[in-house]
Amino acid sequence: MRVTVRPAPSAAAEESPLPVVRCPRPTAAAFFDLDNTLIRGASLFHVARGFAKARFVSPLDIARFAGHQAVFRLRGERAGQVTSTRERALALAAGHTAHEMRELCRHIYDDYLAEKIWPGTRALADLHRRRGEPVWLVTASPIELAEIIADRLGLDGALGTRIEEIEGKYTGKLIGEPLHGPAKGAAVHELAERMGYDLTACHAYSDSANDLPMLTLVGHPHAVNPDHRLRERAESEGWPVTDYRTGTKLLRASLPPAAITGAATGAVAAGVALAKRARAKS
Repeated sequence: MRVTVRPAPSAAAEESPLPVVRCPRPTAAAFFDLDNTLIRGASLFHVARGFAKARFVSPLDIARFAGHQAVFRLRGERAGQVTSTRERALALAAGHTAHEMRELCRHIYDDYLAEKIWPGTRALADLHRRRGEPVWLVTASPIELAEIIADRLGLDGALGTRIEEIEGKYTGKLIGEPLHGPAKGAAVHELAERMGYDLTACHAYSDSANDLPMLTLVGHPHAVNPDHRLRERAESEGWPVTDYRTGTKLLRASLPPAAITGAATGAVAAGVALAKRARAKS
């Protein structure tokens, strides 16, 4: 696992129309999963597309990833499938340098992922940012891609999976475990201890029951485009549920009215739902 902390959004990040109030030491943060939570579908499919475009992989490799993407969209995450797919994808990096990977990830974001960001999830991230709460991307995808996405969206940092390097080149092997399931929960817990976050005040967003170790760690878990198991758990626990695939909006809101008011100009569907709920409670 590698942790990247961004001290401030870069010029590439979209400017917020409203000021962001930064606390000297914020105690609450928001953690966002990537695949099917922040973006539509699986990011590693687009990593494979980028490798294919750069002629790092064969047409057969990209066809296989297309098949995995179709299964992912239809059935949601399966722990074994996710792990094996990530291992195959990261093995494609063998022999290439970190500089090559970062440059490739920039192109992957600009060419494929930028248009796949869920506007509602981005609006939720912006709500937290406007309240001065750090926003982290937490994903099993390569840290190089996670860093690019966090930078483009103006997030505060990223947690991602690392690939082993020897003499400046990737071996295709992982350092530690992919940031998935229990490993993702452990990484968030470690980050919270280091940064001084109060986990009971933090928010976490994911689409998969595989991320329950992260979701149950925080005081405010959210299900976004949930798979069957996560939807059942969220409904039984009374967690907020958002499903952009069916047009379902937030069932409940847990962000304070001040955050909702501050995001009124950019919140799209999710922000509007949060505002309506906050007004109903006031």
